[in-house]
Amino acid sequence: MESFERARLDAYFARIAAQFTPVEQMASFLVTHLLPERPAFVRAVATMTRLTAVLPKPKSVDAAARREVEQTHPVDPLSRERFTDVDSALDYFESRAAGETVSLLDVGGYFAPTLADVHNGFTGRLMGVVEDTENGHRRYEDLEKLPCPVISVARSPLKDPEDFLVGQSVVFSTEAVMRDRGDILHGRPALVIGFGKLGSSIARLLHAKGVQVTVFDIDAVRRTQALSQGFAVARDREAALTGAGLVLCATGSVSLRGEDFSHLRNGAYVATVTSSEDELDLAGLPHVYTRTQVGDHVTRYQTTGHYFYLANGGNAVNFLHGASVGPFIFLVQAEILAAIRMLTGNDLPPGIHEVPAPDREAIAATWLSYFNR
Repeated sequence: MESFERARLDAYFARIAAQFTPVEQMASFLVTHLLPERPAFVRAVATMTRLTAVLPKPKSVDAAARREVEQTHPVDPLSRERFTDVDSALDYFESRAAGETVSLLDVGGYFAPTLADVHNGFTGRLMGVVEDTENGHRRYEDLEKLPCPVISVARSPLKDPEDFLVGQSVVFSTEAVMRDRGDILHGRPALVIGFGKLGSSIARLLHAKGVQVTVFDIDAVRRTQALSQGFAVARDREAALTGAGLVLCATGSVSLRGEDFSHLRNGAYVATVTSSEDELDLAGLPHVYTRTQVGDHVTRYQTTGHYFYLANGGNAVNFLHGASVGPFIFLVQAEILAAIRMLTGNDLPPGIHEVPAPDREAIAATWLSYFNR
């Protein structure tokens, strides 16, 4: 990032932080993709909270960004196991913020499994969670009872540009990976599993490139949406897998289980929009499959009479090329800062909440003044 771009970004976040000054300053734990532009957002979080630790998503860490953040804040390893075990989660929070008022800034529902136990057992006070993704939104929504407010920006209209551009970047990276092996998109019928914001973006770009696209989604409403946009909609997932030369998984919650892989067409490519642990049940794949690295980012799975290719180990394929969505990501990050202010107001009941429309309007107006030039 050029120095003038960095200065403009810091000025933008300073303006946002001033607009949403918290009632009181809490400690915070920040889960994030530590991408090249992310230190500016980390600095913004640190102006609004006492940033206790940064927990970078394991498959999306830029080395230079990590070094920059480590100069001012602890950077701790992130794993689902740490926050699945109650004792492990409590020990971690106590080691970093014992007795403090805390907010959790999440990407993917990492804190969800032990949230109630942490809320009840922590020596400090857990004010709430801010969640960034649809996958994480569902993880919190599925809890039997939320012990604190969860502010989700996953379904915000300010996230629509990011979701659209992420879908475009997934297609770009998938095609790049295939071309590295001498393969191309054309001539391969594609199956898009999941027709949410990401899946619909992926399907539209594939169609624009002349690829035959079929959609599968368990949601009947989304199936009607796909049909209205001119896509074939699979009635039977097994049959759809058999006919697809490219499968793009965009559900956030296990698109393919172990038994599904055997239905893939020989030579089919599989790529995902999120981590393999969320999108693919690779552990359930029959042990008769052998794995061979056949390219920088392609693994061949083979057994007698059957083989398929997996891009980027099943993790988000677009992260191979930086996963950049340009300045549009700063809309969502600003909304996360607005959500922090909401948690400090101390008047939100337990449950799922969203940032009010007037705050989103203010964020959009500020963003336009800095980036629509």
